[in-house]
Amino acid sequence: MSGPNSISVEKLSRMIGAANAPRIIDVRLVEDFMLDPRVLPTSERMNHGDISSVTLPHGAVVVVCQRGAKLSHGAAAILRLRGIPAVSLEGGFEAWANAGQLLVPLAAIPVHSSGKSLWVTRHRPKIDRIACPWLIRRFVDRNAEFLFVPPEHVDGVAERFGATAFDMPDGFWTHEGERCSFDKMLQVFQLQTEPLLHLARIVRAADTNTLDREPEAAGLLAISLGLSRQFSDDLEQLEMGMNIYDALYRWCRDATDELHNWPAAKRVPA
Repeated sequence: MSGPNSISVEKLSRMIGAANAPRIIDVRLVEDFMLDPRVLPTSERMNHGDISSVTLPHGAVVVVCQRGAKLSHGAAAILRLRGIPAVSLEGGFEAWANAGQLLVPLAAIPVHSSGKSLWVTRHRPKIDRIACPWLIRRFVDRNAEFLFVPPEHVDGVAERFGATAFDMPDGFWTHEGERCSFDKMLQVFQLQTEPLLHLARIVRAADTNTLDREPEAAGLLAISLGLSRQFSDDLEQLEMGMNIYDALYRWCRDATDELHNWPAAKRVPA
């Protein structure tokens, strides 16, 4: 059982991918990190000596060190001293890795000079260009920013502003055969869990007009097209779309066997 200032691997793993997931700060020593240069989803790497620079208006922090010992407990205590709710991951990085939980290769994450990832794609997003930002913010970089510009200017904007282009005909983060940009990100970021793979199949069927492959694809297409007609501002549409994918992911993870019908079954008198 976890102590009052720690969180178990199992509990944190259930929070990963949610809109209200805690901020995760990885304070492993450089030599420990180099032994396995992967991080928990959305983790930020930080020297433990710099922890007092952390500010967080809302939400909680989970601090991760190699074994859940002095570095993470000390850093979390300093954050609590400053009014930030913080706990240590029980057993640290080693316990998380040994449990087979998700780990993202840090080197795979494009980092802008601002310290957060900056992405650019075509304006007027529909499916893949909403699904990919959702995946990045929920599992890779919670602070990622997205630019939507005319198709002919995507490459130029990427070059001039140091952004990473995605879901374009040419480039790295794009379709490969029947696979969508979302599929590519799952592969490169090593996020191939069954719920995310299920979600990827739905995204792929909706995005490539193969609706018969997944029963939910037609619904996602309808919602996505309707959403695009509600908003003229792409960023407003993205924020609303995040809620759609939050719900769809939770269905893929927790509710695929649940049914709903009306009228409800009548109670049989005892």
